[in-house]
Amino acid sequence: MKKSWAGVVAAGVFLTGAGAAAAAAWHELPEMTVQGVHFYKGRYKFNPPGQNHGSFEWAGYLHDAAARDGHNVYMQVRVEGHGAVRYYGKQGRTVSLHKSNWDGAQQYTDDAYIRACVDRGAGQSDLCTDELHYKKN
Repeated sequence: MKKSWAGVVAAGVFLTGAGAAAAAAWHELPEMTVQGVHFYKGRYKFNPPGQNHGSFEWAGYLHDAAARDGHNVYMQVRVEGHGAVRYYGKQGRTVSLHKSNWDGAQQYTDDAYIRACVDRGAGQSDLCTDELHYKKN
C-alpha cells in the first residue's frame, strides 16, 4: 500500500512540474534594429510564481553595428511600472545576454517592456528601437 501511495505522489509531483514547465514556455522576440545596434535571436518567458522570482526572463544577442562610432549599446528593460534597467554590450562586439527582471513586492511579473539602444553620451539623446510591450496571458 505504501508503494502505491508513493507512486501516486510521484506522479502528482511530475505532472505539477510538467504543468509549470509548459506555463513558462519560451516565446520569440522580434529582431530589434536601429542605426548602430542590432538585437537578434531573442526570446522571452514569464516564469510562474516560485520559479526564478516569477520573473520576466529574456535572452538574445546584442550587436554593436557601428563599431567605429565610439558609442556603446545596451538593452533597456522595465517591469511592473519600475524604472528601466540597462544591460550594456561591448563596443564593436556581439554579446550573448540572458537576464531576469522582476518586482520583489509581487509573486510574479506579468507586464514587461524591452528595447535596444545606442548610448550616445551626455550631449545627445540615446537612439533606441521602439519599445516592445509584453503581458503574461
